[in-house]
Amino acid sequence: MARPKMGYTFTLLIILASLAFSGLKLDREYQRGVIFRLGRSKGVMGPGMYWIIPIVDQKAQIDIRTKTVDIEPQETVTADSVTIRVNAVLYYRILEPMKAINKVENYQMAVYQTALTTLRNVVGQNILDDVLQNRDKINTKVQEIVDEITEPWGIVIERVEMKDVEIPPAMQRAMAKEAEAIREKRARIIKAAAEQEASIKLAEASQNIAANPAALELRRLQMLSEIGAENNTTTIIMLPSDVVQAAKNLSTVLPNRHEHEANSLQPKEVFTSEKVAEDDLLNPS
Repeated sequence: MARPKMGYTFTLLIILASLAFSGLKLDREYQRGVIFRLGRSKGVMGPGMYWIIPIVDQKAQIDIRTKTVDIEPQETVTADSVTIRVNAVLYYRILEPMKAINKVENYQMAVYQTALTTLRNVVGQNILDDVLQNRDKINTKVQEIVDEITEPWGIVIERVEMKDVEIPPAMQRAMAKEAEAIREKRARIIKAAAEQEASIKLAEASQNIAANPAALELRRLQMLSEIGAENNTTTIIMLPSDVVQAAKNLSTVLPNRHEHEANSLQPKEVFTSEKVAEDDLLNPS
């Protein structure tokens, strides 16, 4: 009878040892174990190896590393009634594993749905230009709202980033025309300012040249050297202004001189004594 009792004892020891070993748990550095004893929260264990009471204690393992949530593209209407599609990415991390397990049924789905709804609401409160130009402001606003909602769950929102904004083709064409018109306006303003500045400089240069005529001749010589450097086949001869003025004066003087000489060569009337006598007979006093 001793052998059966020893067998039962050995079996019992094996069972107890198995239960004891089943209570050993091991969590990595980025893992935590939420322990429930008879259904009640006992605390958070880990990382490393620890022991819980088999059958009595239950463990829920939590990963406390930063998680990435890809928010799928969704249609939303901006404040200026433009329908666009936006998508974003969200980064969050669990700070208090006990709250993440006890306060919400599925914290992953809860965070995703909260970010999805908040992104649509925030984008709908802004006009299209703000969505395209001030993404940082929208990202910060979404992060603050989602972080406030998830704080009771022991979750912190680290960052929210909009990845892409899809605009309807008709709106893209309208925006392209607007951008083209703005650039053309800017180009015309710059050109007008340049012409105004150039006219002022030319007026100053003309005054300097009028005061110093030799400066114009120096400018002509400089132009000749520039033209010669271009290896052109056309030869341009530039005359000084003094030569042009002298030619003009000469062209005015020569016709007057020729007219004077022509008048001097015409026959003159000779008053003789016979002519005088004839005039006296025709016109008696």
